[in-house]
Amino acid sequence: MADRTVSAPTNLVEYTVSELAFAIKQTVEDGFGLVRLRGEISGFKGPHASGHAYFVLKDEKACIDALIWRSAYARLRFKPEQGLEVIATGRITTYPDKSKYQIVIEQLEPAGIGALMALLEERKRKLAAEGLFDEARKRPLPYLPRIVGVVTSPTGSVIRDILHRLADRFPCHVLVWPVRVQGETSAIDVAMAIDGFNALVSGSPVPRPDLLIVARGGGSLEDLWGFNEEIVARAAAASAIPLISAVGHETDWTILDLVADFRAPTPTAAAERAVPVRAELHITLAGFGLRVASCLRRLFEAQRSRFLAACRGLQRPSAILALPRQRFDGASGRLGRALLANAREHRAAFAREGGRLRSHLIAGAARAGRKRLVGLDRGGRRAIVASLARSRASLDAQAKLLASLGYQNVLARGFTLVRGVDGRMLRRAVEVRPGAALDIEFADGHVAATAEEATGAPQRKPRSRARKVGEKQGSLL
Repeated sequence: MADRTVSAPTNLVEYTVSELAFAIKQTVEDGFGLVRLRGEISGFKGPHASGHAYFVLKDEKACIDALIWRSAYARLRFKPEQGLEVIATGRITTYPDKSKYQIVIEQLEPAGIGALMALLEERKRKLAAEGLFDEARKRPLPYLPRIVGVVTSPTGSVIRDILHRLADRFPCHVLVWPVRVQGETSAIDVAMAIDGFNALVSGSPVPRPDLLIVARGGGSLEDLWGFNEEIVARAAAASAIPLISAVGHETDWTILDLVADFRAPTPTAAAERAVPVRAELHITLAGFGLRVASCLRRLFEAQRSRFLAACRGLQRPSAILALPRQRFDGASGRLGRALLANAREHRAAFAREGGRLRSHLIAGAARAGRKRLVGLDRGGRRAIVASLARSRASLDAQAKLLASLGYQNVLARGFTLVRGVDGRMLRRAVEVRPGAALDIEFADGHVAATAEEATGAPQRKPRSRARKVGEKQGSLL
């Protein structure tokens, strides 16, 4: 007989795994809601690729998974770090896929001053190891900046104190970059302001500052924590513009103070360090002018004293010139005799040399003169022959030109030339008077004629006879 198991009757509700998991999730969330949880961060390796952060909160006896969504992580004032004891504010929930409960953190803060100080010291050691605090990398501040950039809150007393102190000491152009100096985004605002001032270029509508001041009033460690963030420290270290840190009161120190090129105890002290006092500059310049004038006056007096002392050490001009004058008189007395003797000696030497040269010159001159006369005679003959040839050629050319341009050629073509008794050539009829003797020249001879009537009368046929050249003139009528 087979063994059969029969389930006992029950009134329990039957759930699926999913239904039970989500029912537990709902119960946990309704039962706890928003809680503050204190514990040490463990297993933190930075944000996930998605931007969410996962780690574990633990104490001596228990642990709980923790989750920070990406949107909440960006708003956190304090970022989670391995081993940091914190107080987390969030909601308890479960993760049904793994049957685990966890806390979704919305706010995170260190658990007391001790935790903040431990975190601060850890950051200091880290940045110091990178050389961000080294004095060698810090830049000198400009003595008299034209433009001062101020990174601070635009509504607090800090900016008023800075502007008032700058106006009292040395008025200059001030650019204010308004930022939040406390809260979750203060560190990002300050870092972006420092980077923004450095991004300005010369010649742009907004001028580039010569000096930066990052300032904030006093407060607690938590209030000043934004100036302890790495993003602010690295922005200050990368700034090409010299930077003054003026955060908190004189006893307050932040990481920005250690990285900055100069740390001022207060914002007012930062303004005093930024520019000199104009009145003091005037006084200093006036003092320098007086010192220069005094030095020049003393120099002139010293040079005058040295010059007078040197003059007293010199002899009188008459005493200095006495011995040279005496030597000059003695030399001038000997000079005349020496010149005469020198002249006689040179004259005798000249006469001797002249006698020797004269005979040589006479013989050489005779030979040279003879050769020169012969050469001149030959050259003269050649020149005369050449000159006669040129003259004959020129005369022939003139004769040909005269023959071609003479009036005989015109007479040969049938024209005649009429002259008066005085041999003057007559060109117009009005020049001939009745009864005037005329000489008419043809190509082959002359004909004598007499004018019968005055100019304008009826012409008559003249009677003439030809005569040979050399015969007496006869009447043509």
